[in-house]
Amino acid sequence: MKDYVKIIQHETSISVCFYIEHDEIITIGEKMNEINENAYMNGYNWEAFLKYYLMKNNPDVLENMGSDPEAGMYVAYFKLNDENKKKAEKLAGIIENLVENKSSLYEIVRNYGDEIEWD
Repeated sequence: MKDYVKIIQHETSISVCFYIEHDEIITIGEKMNEINENAYMNGYNWEAFLKYYLMKNNPDVLENMGSDPEAGMYVAYFKLNDENKKKAEKLAGIIENLVENKSSLYEIVRNYGDEIEWD
């Protein structure tokens, strides 16, 4: 797993932490903002983007998922159980895949940015 996304298991929950102040993620966010001026990629707008992406592509991951966006981080969390551990792993993989294939991120913002409920 890349150093910008981590899965952290707590006593009763499991979290996916996406560290958006990582240099690579900042660069990607700046490019997304160039494409769509509303896509200022703080934690809240990463939440908006990921919610939109998951609703379109992986709605199952959103079931029972909470989130806590911050200025420098986006955290998704689930109650700890086997099903939600799989969801957390799937979400971390989705984030990693989007970052590693950043052209798909840019394409989504270019083509569907006006449908995303930016902060």
